[in-house]
Amino acid sequence: MIIQSLFCLKGEKALITGGASGIGLSTAKLFASAGADIVIADKNLKGAIKAADEIKKMGVKSYAVELDVADAVSVEAMVNKAVSEFDTIDILVNSAGINIRVPAENLSEKDWDAVIDINLKGTFLCSQYIGRVMIKQKKGNIINLASMSGMIVNKDRTISAYTSSKGGVIMLTKSLAVEWAKHNIRVNALAPGYIITPINPWMNDPVICKPTLDLIPMQRFAEISEIAPSALFLASKASSYITGSVLTIDGGYTVF
Repeated sequence: MIIQSLFCLKGEKALITGGASGIGLSTAKLFASAGADIVIADKNLKGAIKAADEIKKMGVKSYAVELDVADAVSVEAMVNKAVSEFDTIDILVNSAGINIRVPAENLSEKDWDAVIDINLKGTFLCSQYIGRVMIKQKKGNIINLASMSGMIVNKDRTISAYTSSKGGVIMLTKSLAVEWAKHNIRVNALAPGYIITPINPWMNDPVICKPTLDLIPMQRFAEISEIAPSALFLASKASSYITGSVLTIDGGYTVF
């Protein structure tokens, strides 16, 4: 088998939640470059439409759909539209997520619920509704966005709701992998570490970021573009015997 065919997604239909920006958008574009048709599902419909328009220029089919991952009615409507457009959903990437940085003693119930609802409940609902489609078609591939923070506690970070939600995503990934293996559905997760994004301006300050960089063997933060290739690996034939796994992309942070 030539290497190009291992990573080819031609003819595959991929749905990316949180696909209007960040890791979701980067993954959608890489999947499109590998030949997949793309559904961009995001709460930010305007951003999703813009992303879908960009992807169409890559020579594949793409469309946008508004989605609230924490609302089962919204998820069901999104899945119905995806199936009506593409007939099938071969790949699901659960990329939608949020973080609220507040000390645990001050974290409101509302903020706790928001993080758990989007990161964990949202991942479950999208997996459940799209999983039903995959079970009927007897094949599928689900990739969840967990985090290294689902396995360890980040030093000097007040993100108890986030770490709890991502730990839940990791165990949900393993549970679904076991339940759905008999249906020829693979379920894996990515666990990124610190990533340079517009919402992390502190990473550009050498004084503020030094204590964190000292904990990373590679001595740098990841670029968003460095996460998508791992998603492509898990979505492709190259990982055909991998399920229930968590691929850590953290520059070595969690080895200590």
